[in-house]
Amino acid sequence: MKNLFFLGPIVILLMTLQSCNDKKLIEVVEVPLPTDIQEKIAIGSPDDVKADEGSFQMDKLPYAYDALSPSISATTLEMHYSKHYLTYTNNLNRAIVGTPLENLTIEEVLAKLDPNDAVIRNNAGGFYNHSLYWKCMAPKSGGEPSNALAEAITRDFGSFDNFTSLFKDEATKQFGSGWAWLIVDRTGKLQITSTANQDNPLMRNALIPGTPVLALDVWEHAYYLDYQYRRKNYIDAFFNVINWRKVEENYDAAAKK
Repeated sequence: MKNLFFLGPIVILLMTLQSCNDKKLIEVVEVPLPTDIQEKIAIGSPDDVKADEGSFQMDKLPYAYDALSPSISATTLEMHYSKHYLTYTNNLNRAIVGTPLENLTIEEVLAKLDPNDAVIRNNAGGFYNHSLYWKCMAPKSGGEPSNALAEAITRDFGSFDNFTSLFKDEATKQFGSGWAWLIVDRTGKLQITSTANQDNPLMRNALIPGTPVLALDVWEHAYYLDYQYRRKNYIDAFFNVINWRKVEENYDAAAKK
């Protein structure tokens, strides 16, 4: 009988031959895949991605699609930015045309929207959440924060290591699609929280309201091409590309409010 297995760049054909003395002989034949399958997928530029005309436009991705590799691959980032983020932006613009939300900032939209309006809620959240997520990452980054943010993390979590463990745990245990957040709450304290789907802590229905300073997307489209079901590996890799300088700026701005 014949069995076909597809492993990496080759096809391995196993032929089992039954001899007269019941011994099995195995022949292995390696066959290269067609050349066109092995060709590198062309990745464009994020600068070429434009939303339709409307109240909100996509924030420019501040690095190339391959800049965060190997933590986040060019294929994942291109799909995430040019497909998912673009769709949320266009859907949001269409949903708010002719409404009182049309000329507000995105933060004002999130604060005022009706949580029962699923279309505006999901797309406004998707737009804001991704806009923050891109800025929270950068090539050749990672490490630890400094200045006032570092002091606040030590004050509110005991140490950076404790913060890291708590944040990773919150992101890992978020059931299904959602986000993990580091926020400044209404008392000025740092807190770690998570939200489902495209909700965020600026919405009226937030369990722990506050101003986000660090965002991590834990929807499957953010990591499945690179890590399959291993969300924990993706979360670990995220810490290699956190743009702590930008997160510090976010914290400083939120702490002044």
